Amino acid sequence: MRLGIIGLPQSGKTTIFNALTRGNQPVGEGIGRMEIRNAVVDVPDERVDRLTEMFHPRKTIYAKVTYSDIAGLGSASDKGEISGQLLNQLAQMDGYIQVVRCFEDPSVAHVRESIDPQRDIRLMDEELMLNDQIMVERKREKLAEEHKKGGGRDKAIIEREIALFEKLNQCLAEEKPLRDLEINEEEERILSGFGFLSRKPMMILLNLGDTQNAPDIRYEHQRSSIASLKGKLEMDIVQLPEEDARMFMEEYGITELGLSRIISNSYDLLGLQSFFTVGEDEVRAWTVRRGASAPEAAGEIHTDMLKGFIRAEVVGYQDLIDVGGMTEARAKAKLRLEGKTYIVQDGDILNIRFNN
Repeated sequence: MRLGIIGLPQSGKTTIFNALTRGNQPVGEGIGRMEIRNAVVDVPDERVDRLTEMFHPRKTIYAKVTYSDIAGLGSASDKGEISGQLLNQLAQMDGYIQVVRCFEDPSVAHVRESIDPQRDIRLMDEELMLNDQIMVERKREKLAEEHKKGGGRDKAIIEREIALFEKLNQCLAEEKPLRDLEINEEEERILSGFGFLSRKPMMILLNLGDTQNAPDIRYEHQRSSIASLKGKLEMDIVQLPEEDARMFMEEYGITELGLSRIISNSYDLLGLQSFFTVGEDEVRAWTVRRGASAPEAAGEIHTDMLKGFIRAEVVGYQDLIDVGGMTEARAKAKLRLEGKTYIVQDGDILNIRFNN
């Protein structure tokens, strides 16, 4: 899972990046130029901790998420097409966290000279949609030319693609991101290689001041969510020694750092869930899409398991915790065998049987 952190200059993208990754990248730099910073972090999960206590493995591996701090968007007052290098980076993301400035700071000027979160959300979305509009127009022209010339692909296929791109064009003309558009399986296959920016899931992250409450912000789009974080405060906390950080959190009434909450929101946003493998060697969390079958989950572990899948031994996390171990789970019929059609549930513990 890779999430791109985007937003207007001086919105606090790098501050949020540092808070989420426990990093110490310099803030307030890179304005107006394309720059990418990446960090891979563990996904906090109390279930992994409990399973580690139960099995005492030699190794514990949490699920991972990659955050990418992306500078270079929204830098110009007159918006234009996104550069090829930046577009390539944006297209590789599974989704975006759009950092929106809500905090006041006289020492850090806002690029639009005033604090207006709803306006800033609109400006960033417009930049993404403008780039998609350019791509859609180019493809429509190519399809029209291909249809006119003939002699190549089946005209019925070309006509279906023309209809699809007309639908995309209409959606963008109505100033709606492409993620709002209902897409069937065939259309999804056609669009899979395009990397349209406004089709990707979007989390709006309101970057608050230390004592600020989140404003009432509307963002009524599909595959989207709104969260808030006191970015600078949380960045300062994660850079403190553990004991000092604990005291600081108590002083401000913070019961949970933003990393855990934002990761959880990210999973919801991207339609993901975790399953586990356990044993003396390793307790490990794996990430899979919601609705994935047991063979798909097996493929996340190793492609050979997908190809040779026979059965999966499955026990739910809570069932395992309630009975106290695998031996007890077998004795009390909580451990069951599931076939290829089984849909993996969040927190399932799997042991895959497969042919080598």
